[in-house]
Amino acid sequence: MEPHAAHTSRYVSYDAAELAYRVLEARTTDAPGASGPPIVCLAGGPGRDAAYLGDLGGLDARHTLVVPDSRGTGDSPPAADPRGYAFPALAEDVEALRDHLGLDRFALLAHDAGCATAQAYAALYPHRVSHLVLVAPGSRLQGELPTDAEEIFESRATEDWWVDAYVAVHSLADTHDFTEARALLRRAAPMGYARWDAPQQAHAASEDGQLHPVPRIAFWQGVDEPARLALLDHLRSATFPLLIVTGDRDAITGVRAGELVAASFPAASRTEVRTLYGVGHYPWVDEPEMFRPVVEDFLAR
Repeated sequence: MEPHAAHTSRYVSYDAAELAYRVLEARTTDAPGASGPPIVCLAGGPGRDAAYLGDLGGLDARHTLVVPDSRGTGDSPPAADPRGYAFPALAEDVEALRDHLGLDRFALLAHDAGCATAQAYAALYPHRVSHLVLVAPGSRLQGELPTDAEEIFESRATEDWWVDAYVAVHSLADTHDFTEARALLRRAAPMGYARWDAPQQAHAASEDGQLHPVPRIAFWQGVDEPARLALLDHLRSATFPLLIVTGDRDAITGVRAGELVAASFPAASRTEVRTLYGVGHYPWVDEPEMFRPVVEDFLAR
């Protein structure tokens, strides 16, 4: 499926900051769902340019995608206050975007760390969410860090890239230089994919210039334990349908974290936890023809 150009626009957030977002118009305007509310798509990292989401494996074939650049990434300016990078504050940027777009309710999709922002938004504004899709979420917000991602990583020790990635991963904890950290992340990149073929290598190559240190570091800061527990308490009463997508070869967040996140939404009208096989942390890169129909089917119902 050939990519098509996205147009960039700006909106004014709660503190008068002008933030950027891109719109990928639905390709097939007569397809089911194409004329409905767009999908707002949040990038992870944290602090990574949203460009890595691409068109999410062709999800724009039937849905208009709205992809915001969070503060300090892409075409959005840095936050005036570092607290603006924390994920609950980024959720307020999402609300400002919703108001700018004139949407009453909308589908919200997030990947990786962006899932924390999406959950914060869902906790604060549940009446605005028609569907919530969380792709490869971690469970730091839930206060638990399962070990199955490490087990998946260890199970891939026979792959050619593994030894170098292992050294890089275990060196990250000891580095405080972001340039060095970028180089280590580049070496560890294969662990995020189900295989290390040309499409995966091309996708990983973009990460180097897409990570921003301050937004990355500040994403989890300033959120104390009472605030975290309050967000989780709000999620318990959320009733919109929830889809969580994980990959059985995801050595970054694993599978179990998605199950823990799903348990935070006991009142959801429908909960689907889909583990895709032969898929890593970026399912739209590894298996777009598997990933896209799962999301489309969920939104159509």
